[in-house]
Amino acid sequence: MKKLILMGRVAAGKTTLTQALKGEQLHYCKTQYINYYDTIIDTPGEYTEVHALGAALAIYSYEADVVGIVISANEPFCVFPPACTAMVNREVIGIVTGIDKPDANVPQVTRWLKLCGCEKIFYISSYTGEGLEDIIAYLREDSDIHTGHSDSSRTDSPAEVSPGISPDHE
Repeated sequence: MKKLILMGRVAAGKTTLTQALKGEQLHYCKTQYINYYDTIIDTPGEYTEVHALGAALAIYSYEADVVGIVISANEPFCVFPPACTAMVNREVIGIVTGIDKPDANVPQVTRWLKLCGCEKIFYISSYTGEGLEDIIAYLREDSDIHTGHSDSSRTDSPAEVSPGISPDHE
């Protein structure tokens, strides 16, 4: 399974997506530091928003096979500049979270991600589970990619745990 790093501003849905992909019950948890799991790297939104912290994202992106630019479907603006994917020597995908929100503007967020340079875009609702299987299947492609673990019998896939997505969220 490919290792995915999630980058996006505060409240974009990175941690909720991480919980959903890992099959955990969804609950609000403010990410205070970079959380490094077997197949997912979850980053605080401040690292995207504060220029001085951006170097940490660049360094951690080398630990991943895929960079995921996460933008909530109801974002009022995009913090990512046009063509920013050209600066990363990893595959970059776009992830639109919160597609089930009443004020979602999926077409606008899709345009922003395309302007960033994302060719592959996933549409996710961590609460209903919509789109989760698509991103899990995508990350399983080319599963022979080295994940940094010497034990090849180890199962690092978040999909190995059946998604335990709870529709009752706070």
